[in-house]
Amino acid sequence: MKRIADKLFGDDYKFSVLAAGRQQMPLITMGAAMGGNVRVGLEDSLYLRRGELAKSNADQVSRIRTILEALSLEVATPDEARTMLALKGGDRVGF
Repeated sequence: MKRIADKLFGDDYKFSVLAAGRQQMPLITMGAAMGGNVRVGLEDSLYLRRGELAKSNADQVSRIRTILEALSLEVATPDEARTMLALKGGDRVGF
């Protein structure tokens, strides 16, 4: 799919990868290595690694961050991610 998107859009697109279940980390790692954005969460997988339940989404974020940094891939800051997703941030909401 990425090859087709490259042909159709050149460099003018962004893509994200998510995966559910036990292949979550391997698949999103491959997506990041291909230049995509990734997301993790307990709604997709309850595990941090084989046999180890994640205690929170933050556990999964820390795990994928460690993997991506070990591959010398850049991880967006929260502010950069908000800008990429056009989100306003918790300090600018009315609740």
